[in-house]
This record gives sequence, C-alpha cells and structure tokens, in this order.
Amino acid sequence: MRVQLQLSSSTEPVPFNHLHQLTGAIHKWLGDNSAHDGISLYSFGWLRGGQPRPKMLYFPEGTSWNISFYDDELARQLIKGIMADPSIAYGMAVQEVREIAPPSFSKQHIFATDGSAVLARRMREDGSREYLLWDSLAANDVLTHLLRKKLGVAGFTGEHLDARVAFDRAYSRPRPRMATIKGVKHKGSECPIIVEGTPEAIQFAWLVGVGDLTGSGFGALR
Repeated sequence: MRVQLQLSSSTEPVPFNHLHQLTGAIHKWLGDNSAHDGISLYSFGWLRGGQPRPKMLYFPEGTSWNISFYDDELARQLIKGIMADPSIAYGMAVQEVREIAPPSFSKQHIFATDGSAVLARRMREDGSREYLLWDSLAANDVLTHLLRKKLGVAGFTGEHLDARVAFDRAYSRPRPRMATIKGVKHKGSECPIIVEGTPEAIQFAWLVGVGDLTGSGFGALR
C-alpha cells in the first residue's frame, strides 16, 4: 500500500539533510515493530517543492510525502500512529492521508525517482563500501541482486525472482545526489530506473524501492 501524506507548512527552517527526521517520524508511527529490523520492505520519497535558502529549505505552502509498504498491515499501523500523533518535525504535521492506487504494470516499467536518489553500493576487498552511479554497469547488477533478495524475503518464488533492475542510460540528465544521514555521507544517482519482470515483481519494486537504504529515504520510485 502507498499512502500520500499532506503536510502543513513548516514553521522552522528545514535543513537539506533531514532524512533522519523523516525516518524517525515513521518509526514513531509504527511503534515497536519488526519492520525496524532486518531488510526494509518499505520506502519513502523526499519532501518536494521546498523553497531553498542558504543551507535550508522552507515549505510555506506545506508539501506532500509518499510512504509505501509491501505489507498492508504496516501501512494501517502507520495510519493509526499518525492519528495518535501527526507531528513530524520543523513545525510540520500531517493534515490528510490518502491511499494511492498502484498503476497497471506489464513486463517492463520506467520509474522516476520520488524526489530521492538511488543508492548502489558494493563491498571492496578491504571491507569498505564503493558507491556505484548510473554510468556503471555493475550498479545494475547490485540493484538487481537487492531486488531479488527482497522478493525472496517477501515470499516470492519462481519467475518473480528473475526481475531485473537498471538505470535508464538513455536519460539525458542524470546526476549524482548526496545526502548525509547522522554524519555519514551517501552518494546516489538521480536517474530513472527500468524494472523488468512479472507485473507482481514490478509492483513490489514500486512499493519497496530499489537499492540500498530504502528504509532511510533512498530508492523510492514513482
């Protein structure tokens, strides 16, 4: 299930690096839940439409925010949490919640990122992580592996596990996108994503996102 939250205007400046605040709001609304542990089968987009100022954003007209779950029960738990405490941060609070119906998928779909960046990483021999961008074919393998892993965790079998993910290399304006979460800098790609597979696997990707750290604000699709 995907829900779209309509947020009130901000009463305080919003720093560019505010993903940890959004993650914190989701954790608050979900309460004690296994979704906080292990692999994330949910994703959320970034806040869009903010007016930039030096090192800050402002949302004088409010904004919308998409959050998606493979498990509908978690989405319902999120809504209950919002009803109990709609506050987020920087003076913003949820004013309205509505469910977004999934598109009709076939065997291939090109997704835009939901204001966010797609994070592809692999481990080096020395144990450090290498960030791969849209221009690396190895990034496609990393994204495909992660989606197939999540499909397996969710209980998908057979042809659903043949799904493939790739950056849209025909896109003319890809760019790197940096985000810092609690002092750690992450480098992702702002570039459309091609997902091939069964309609069920493609809808799954639409909900849970692609790449690393989807539970922290990366890889959300729309």
